[in-house]
Amino acid sequence: MDTRTLGELLDTLGEPALRLLTAPAGLTTPVTEVLLYDAHAPFPDRAPGALLLAVGVRADAAAALVDEAAAARMVGLVVRGGDGSSSGQGPSSGQGPSSGQGPSSGHVLASEQGPSSPQGLADAADRARERGLALLTVDEDAAWHHVHLLLAGAVGARPSPAGGAALGDLFSLAGAVATAVGGATVIEDPRQRILAHSTIPGQPVDEPRRQGILGRQVPGSPENTEQYRVLFASQGPVRLPALSAEELPRLAVAVRAGGETLGSLWVVDDGTLAPDAEEALAQGASTAALLLLRARAAQELSRHMTGDLLRRLLDGTAEPATAAERLGLAPGTPVRVAAFALEGAAAGAPDGEQAALRLLDLVRLQCEARYGRHACVLVDGVVYALLPGAYGRAGERQRRLAEDIVRRAGQALRVPVRAGLGDVVPEVAEVRGSREDADLVLRVLGPEETVAAMEEVRARAVLLRLSELLGERRELAAGAWRDIMAYDAGHGTDYARTLVCWLDAGCDMARAARLLAVHPNTCRYRLRQARAQLGIDLDDPDERLVLWLQLRTLAGLRGANA
Repeated sequence: MDTRTLGELLDTLGEPALRLLTAPAGLTTPVTEVLLYDAHAPFPDRAPGALLLAVGVRADAAAALVDEAAAARMVGLVVRGGDGSSSGQGPSSGQGPSSGQGPSSGHVLASEQGPSSPQGLADAADRARERGLALLTVDEDAAWHHVHLLLAGAVGARPSPAGGAALGDLFSLAGAVATAVGGATVIEDPRQRILAHSTIPGQPVDEPRRQGILGRQVPGSPENTEQYRVLFASQGPVRLPALSAEELPRLAVAVRAGGETLGSLWVVDDGTLAPDAEEALAQGASTAALLLLRARAAQELSRHMTGDLLRRLLDGTAEPATAAERLGLAPGTPVRVAAFALEGAAAGAPDGEQAALRLLDLVRLQCEARYGRHACVLVDGVVYALLPGAYGRAGERQRRLAEDIVRRAGQALRVPVRAGLGDVVPEVAEVRGSREDADLVLRVLGPEETVAAMEEVRARAVLLRLSELLGERRELAAGAWRDIMAYDAGHGTDYARTLVCWLDAGCDMARAARLLAVHPNTCRYRLRQARAQLGIDLDDPDERLVLWLQLRTLAGLRGANA
């Protein structure tokens, strides 16, 4: 099985991070993903195996959400508040009917919309039990984005071919080290992000460590920075004092391989650590180094394979159904392609290739933060990302994501970056067309534009494609426009520009004169002369249309800027 069960999720996180109120379908139910509830977005019709975080919903108003989640075949709902106890009864695990007793009077839900009554959580638990839905709680002061990171990370820690095996083993290692050393243990990467933590009953965890686990990130402070400096300067385990009254001391060791620092192990020291704690921690660091190297290699392999799959989708050589399955996209999922590129001279600079690779890393990082496992690839200096579910509000969010990536990449790389969003296509089989759209958008972006979607620049894109098509075919490039351009060149007249301004103005003489900055009578005279000298029929709408298109696309003339 490639997914975590509800029971494994609870075992991994433990209290107080996550508490179970009821699980009528049992604890062996698989959890495939963690979703954030958005009241302004359409509720998914089907999301089997999903765990839904009830953002902004009070417990006493959660009945409708419980019904929707059950109808979508979700595993459970997570609300905020309460201490997880019930009147002398444990949570129902699906082994029999509930005792009928809800949470104790200590249960209070605090949410974005205000606290609920104690009865609210009990009623929500009863409703969830009736609908076969698990109901869980997190602390009242927990930030939803931290809870999402914590749960999504735990779900993703299940062994999988894409490298999850190594990350999943890190949780087992943290538990083993905590048992051997005698204190609660976390494993961190070099950026102080918490990769895994132990859940051994009875081992104390202070508030700073608890907050770090909830946010998957060690809170930053000058004192913390100094402790990391001491730790990474040491060749073995070091004992570090408590930084505040609410914190316990630490025993820590750096995790290294071949001189490279891969992370660190930290143990809460409440004064009861094992006599050989330092030796046990050093042994744990050696094992952690192997697991982190394996995870890195597996992750890079997974990214390479996913990128290669997207490359073949973009050029039309991948089998769509198989590709969609490997990318984790349900059949019929709408998608669009986003293209990111360094601007002009930056792409051709001596270090342009290196900058493009850094751009790929930046795009992948932002997309993975938003969508989890994600497909990005660098092709001919352009970074392409496949964005799922792009209709309505999702499309607006994707545009904001592109704007954010362009801003961040420009700051990090110190060169301008542009982005184009292709049209939304109804399924993966049509990705190649969306990629062509995104490329076109990049080509037609104006000097002051950095991000645009195809629907915003469609007219420019169509004219660009028309100019290419007209220029490729002799019969389409021939016509009166060539005679007009030649006559202007030989006689010093301005008939072509006058015609374009008149046609751009919808054949309104006064507006055309304003575009030309001449008197309307001058404009009329030029048009009469053009008719007489060149024999063009401006009364024929078809001839006007073809002449306008050829002058705009092939001659490159354009109204006031012609």
